[in-house]
Amino acid sequence: MDLNTVGIIGKSPALTSVFTVLSKVAPTDSTVLVTGESGTGKELLVRALHANSRRHSKPFVPVNCGAIPKELLESELFGHEKGAFTHAIRNRAGRFELADGGTIFLDEIGEMDLSLQVKILRVLQEKEFERVGGTRTLKVDVRIVAATNRDLEVEVAAGRFREDLFYRLNVIPLHLPPLRERGDDILLLSESFLERFCSQKERKTLGIPQESREMFLRYGWPGNVRELENLMERLSILCDHDVIHPEDLPRKIWEGVGQAPPLPETAAAVRPAGFVWPAVSDLKDRSMGLKEFLDEIEERLLTEALGMADGVKNQAAEILGIKRTTLIEKLKKKNMLGS
Repeated sequence: MDLNTVGIIGKSPALTSVFTVLSKVAPTDSTVLVTGESGTGKELLVRALHANSRRHSKPFVPVNCGAIPKELLESELFGHEKGAFTHAIRNRAGRFELADGGTIFLDEIGEMDLSLQVKILRVLQEKEFERVGGTRTLKVDVRIVAATNRDLEVEVAAGRFREDLFYRLNVIPLHLPPLRERGDDILLLSESFLERFCSQKERKTLGIPQESREMFLRYGWPGNVRELENLMERLSILCDHDVIHPEDLPRKIWEGVGQAPPLPETAAAVRPAGFVWPAVSDLKDRSMGLKEFLDEIEERLLTEALGMADGVKNQAAEILGIKRTTLIEKLKKKNMLGS
């Protein structure tokens, strides 16, 4: 079969082996457990699994189990009946009902409470559940795909994850390799991200000279594809040249490859002394309206905070002094939410 990779970029042997397993398991209804470090692109891989399945014309419903408060997650998954709890003013279908006939993706399933794990196990075994506050048993036909960046066998041994659920989920294990093991895929991804971000910002696509390429290949990318994507977006905004020179790269990359970062010519080259409030003349100089100007400032700050936090949204939100949910909303609005 011709595999639809839904935009996953790479030709490395490590990724090719993932595609080989994907092509075999996608046409089946087997439960799949996707593992991999944070930022490797697990959701994109699961979307590819759905796109190549017999359920591709039916809904694909992702649920981030780590982002939804545990007291709300059961209602999100299974829905609720009117009056089941405060503010439950009407019946509401959950994600399992919405995914009927298609695929439900339980991301960060390692964050799920033990009490809720029992109910997930029942859906896997019996294909049925009840809404919160309801008594009627509902049948559902969904393919369940889960993902985690935790070692679930360690979680089972520690008593934080049910052993029976682990074995029900782990029918087909699919491991997404970290970016550092994908060789020249790093350069393919860098060029693809740069082309996209530079196009969005209506500037010429930045080039990557050999010295910078070598640094990219030597760096360990602890934040994986998400870290690389965030860096390319930052460079597409902040780089003053037509190419990305090594001196344009952040200190973390220099230190990661075991080199001392170059010293700026002057302190002023890094940041002007003191804080200067923007003036109306800044808008005029850039031929911008107020909203456009403020949007660009906000985008720069979001990009910088994500870079400082290596793409970890909780940390980026703390840096900016906002709630994680507020950060997610802003990133969605600006199409900056990575996989």
